[in-house]
Amino acid sequence: MVAPIFATSDFRTALLNLLPRGRIWSREPDGMPYQIAGVWAPTFQRNGQSAGELIADAFPSTTANLLPEWEATLGLPDPCAGESPTIELRRAQVVARLTDNGGASVAYFIAFAKTLGFDITITEFAPSRFGRKFGTPFGGDAWAHTWQVNAPQFTITPLRFGNAFGEPFATWGSTVLQCELTARKPAHTILIFNYSEG
Repeated sequence: MVAPIFATSDFRTALLNLLPRGRIWSREPDGMPYQIAGVWAPTFQRNGQSAGELIADAFPSTTANLLPEWEATLGLPDPCAGESPTIELRRAQVVARLTDNGGASVAYFIAFAKTLGFDITITEFAPSRFGRKFGTPFGGDAWAHTWQVNAPQFTITPLRFGNAFGEPFATWGSTVLQCELTARKPAHTILIFNYSEG
C-alpha cells in the first residue's frame, strides 16, 4: 500500500477548515488566517511526507533515511563493500545479515548469495580414491574439505593499455560476496572463488 501524498494546498485547506466560523476567521486569500495557514502548511506537508517515508524506512530492503541505523545495528558498513558502495548493495548486505539463520549446506550458501544479489553455483571436490572414473581431477586429502563458488557475474576489471603506472593488474568490483561467504564458511574448509563463465 502506498502512503498518500498531500500537497501544501491540502494542508492549508485542512488548517482553514479547523478554524471556527465567524467574521474574524476569513478564508479569503488576503485574510490573516489564510496567510498564517499558508505559512504553517509547508511544515505540515514536510512532516507528512517524512512520516510516509518512515513506512518504507521501517523495512531494510526499502530503507533510505534509516539505512545508517540499520547498518550500525549490524556492524556495517565494513571494508567488504569497498570505498563507495551503492545504496542497493548496502541494503542487500543489511537484509542478508538480518535474515541469515546460519548453515553449512550448499543450499544455504546459494540462498545467502542470492540475498546479496549474486547467482552462484557451488562445486564440491573429493580426494582421489581407488576405483574413481578415469579423467576425474586428481587431488589429495585436502580436497575433501575444499569447495568452489562459481560467480560469473562478479566484476573483474583488468589493467588496460593506457592506465596509469602503478595501478593493480586487476580490480574486483565487489568483494562483498567473497567477504561474507569467507566469514560464514566452516572453519575446516578451503574456499575457492571462480569468476569465469565456464
